[in-house]
Amino acid sequence: MKLAVVDYGIGNLRSAEKAFEAVGVDALLTGDHATLTAADAVVLPGVGAFGRCVEELDARGLRSVLGAIIDAGVPFLGICVGFQLLYEGSAESPGARGLGVFSGQVGELSSSVKVPQMQWNELAPTVAKTSLLELSGRAPWVYFVHSFAPPVGIETVATCSYGGTVAAMAQRDRVVGMQFHPEKSGPIGLALLKNFVDAAQGALSWS
Repeated sequence: MKLAVVDYGIGNLRSAEKAFEAVGVDALLTGDHATLTAADAVVLPGVGAFGRCVEELDARGLRSVLGAIIDAGVPFLGICVGFQLLYEGSAESPGARGLGVFSGQVGELSSSVKVPQMQWNELAPTVAKTSLLELSGRAPWVYFVHSFAPPVGIETVATCSYGGTVAAMAQRDRVVGMQFHPEKSGPIGLALLKNFVDAAQGALSWS
């Protein structure tokens, strides 16, 4: 399959590319519109400030490209700030407009805990079943580094506990978001990425 990791000049995008290569996929780091549009699956990583990521997407003309890819039903994965960008906006960067795939605003983590959350935490599924969270009985501990998180909504399929219930993973149809870093989460993180790849290839159900 042709899997494209969106290159928009933000952070260490190569780490996401390498993680997919580790599960047997030839991932391509690219910002070329035509290459992204032709991909069988697209991954949007992100680190740093929400507003800065929005600026770079818009400066490179990627907003409409990614919107069209998602509307066409191409499997799409947002990671960390890339997940947050799937929402309408963020308290971190008032006025910066997200992609609006999911409703709601990204908010700051509770002031009752140390921010950012920079630790391993356990995923708690919020749905009876989703193939993307199938881990063959292994405990779903993954690594988080973030100060903001999307709201818990109908798209949320897993949460974690950190000063309250925090949205950790979401899915609607073929659009998936992970607030944690699967590329930094060892074998469990790679298994979750492999589930996304298998679903994109038709070897695993999206439900």
